[in-house]
Amino acid sequence: MLKTDINCDMGESSPLWDYSLERDLSILPFISSVNLACGYHAGDPHVMHTMVEAAMKAGIAIGAHPSFPDKENFGRSDMQLAPEKVYDIVLYQLGALSAFLQVNGASLHHVKPHGALYNMAAKDAVLARAIADAVYDFDGSLILYGLSGSELIETGRHDFLTTCNEVFADRTYQDDGSLTTRSHPDALLKSEEAVVAQVLQMVQQQTVTTISGKTIPVKAETICIHGDGLHALQFAKAIHHALTSANINVTSPVKN
Repeated sequence: MLKTDINCDMGESSPLWDYSLERDLSILPFISSVNLACGYHAGDPHVMHTMVEAAMKAGIAIGAHPSFPDKENFGRSDMQLAPEKVYDIVLYQLGALSAFLQVNGASLHHVKPHGALYNMAAKDAVLARAIADAVYDFDGSLILYGLSGSELIETGRHDFLTTCNEVFADRTYQDDGSLTTRSHPDALLKSEEAVVAQVLQMVQQQTVTTISGKTIPVKAETICIHGDGLHALQFAKAIHHALTSANINVTSPVKN
């Protein structure tokens, strides 16, 4: 039986958009893991605490979503930081979120970088190493989520971390397997039908059709839904229904 994880970026309170805690909570029944903002691109202590408790109640695996220190641009600005500084900011954010898990008798399940940090680490081996080292030093049993086939995944594996190859439900792809930049008019899939079709193709065939029409291989171990998307709840429901209807088990990856 095929299986896959559905993850969602959440807890991203920010003055840059109309954050809805209620929307995040409504999505929880349709996902199997959650990535919580740790305060650097979005989020705050109260939102972190609330979302940890809600995710625990829902039985969902909880991960950290660390970012560059870039609230002004929602973590989407490419920042050139020394590797030791990247290590420190990742470690700091893991510790912040873990505090709320600790007081509830739980621990982190995974780490998924956010925004520019994620995209840069997909190609930059030095940056990927700084992130992977911080994750491993904090807790070597944590799972490292990264773009399917990326440098971050390869570096994590070499650091003896369990890795999880991520694909995106609502993002389009370039021929090299990278995500289409958000500035492109066709960066996002906007219809439920297109999103569901792409997800099923990625999970069942382990391929994706790029923006140019080329079919390329991907490893789809976890599917990302963006909690800040206008259709996040609609897409989460549709994806979960499509996967379960196709006899695909929706479950979080097993932590060592």
